[in-house]
Amino acid sequence: MRPLLLQGHERAITQIKYNREGDLILTAAKDNKPNIFFSANGERLGNLIGHNGAVWCIDVNWDSTRIITGGGDGQLKLWDLETGACISTIDNTTSARTCAFSYSGRYVMYSTDNTMGKDCEIRIIDFNDPQQVAGHGLMKTSVCTSTQKGKVTAALWWNLDDGILTGHEDGSLCIWDLRNDLDKIQRVKAHRGIINDMQYNKDSTMVITASKDNSAIVFDSDTLEELKKFPTERPVNSAAISPIFNHVLLGGGQEAREVTVTSAKQGKFDARFYHLIFEEEFGRVKDHFGPINSVAFHPDGKSYASGGEDGFVRVHHFDQTYFELTFEGEDFTPLEGGNY
Repeated sequence: MRPLLLQGHERAITQIKYNREGDLILTAAKDNKPNIFFSANGERLGNLIGHNGAVWCIDVNWDSTRIITGGGDGQLKLWDLETGACISTIDNTTSARTCAFSYSGRYVMYSTDNTMGKDCEIRIIDFNDPQQVAGHGLMKTSVCTSTQKGKVTAALWWNLDDGILTGHEDGSLCIWDLRNDLDKIQRVKAHRGIINDMQYNKDSTMVITASKDNSAIVFDSDTLEELKKFPTERPVNSAAISPIFNHVLLGGGQEAREVTVTSAKQGKFDARFYHLIFEEEFGRVKDHFGPINSVAFHPDGKSYASGGEDGFVRVHHFDQTYFELTFEGEDFTPLEGGNY
């Protein structure tokens, strides 16, 4: 796999997102300019100028017309994708750590850090209320005190627009009911360390979590029952499930300051592929010169993107041998939508 090297950031990548069609890649980094690239050839479409610090999170709505970003400057920004213009800015007293559009596009969810004496908060913006979009209206809010659940470090919408699924720095998973003023429905202890990332599979029946405790775990997204576990020897910063095969992709690596000689061999900075059912590792890709902070499969499953501490985004298009790979006892037929 010869990767496309996407250069547009001066500092470490924090999050990568494909839009629904898969023709665009959105990247956030510890610099203050989120980027938008064409996934087919790696050409940069443009960047979003307005943040004054690290950008921790980024998301795009269903019809690829709006982008949301959250940064260390405490600002949550709504952007017009076509023009790159900032539509709205919501100021917070602490960093905006996670953000996501709901499936209907009516809501935006975001969470803040628990610093400077402030507790972590989960907030919901209703686009039907212009005052909320402008940052002046009353939003639905739930407080996560550090003594109870810890800071939210990863978040997804749950059961379409009904609730929020959050991962926390204490390794727990929580479900919050949007229909009942963000009351907590369920909490499970999932990991022994910080949950760095969460991603659904194609039909959102499963969610995979990546943790600093050196493991990734697949849960049933409705019941939070643990289904599969992928232990490694290094922190896992991001994990994704293939939309066409029973494959899992993990990215991570030791932090550079913990490695005596900073190299791919010493820091274990490679992307790793596992079989979802058999939990067996079957492949590695070595290309980043630092920990991989975010990974994502293309919606068609024929490629993936990874972003690292080195500030580069790499897009890998799979060779034909990947699609011909079979495991003993497994039917070769791809999942629905994957025809070759």
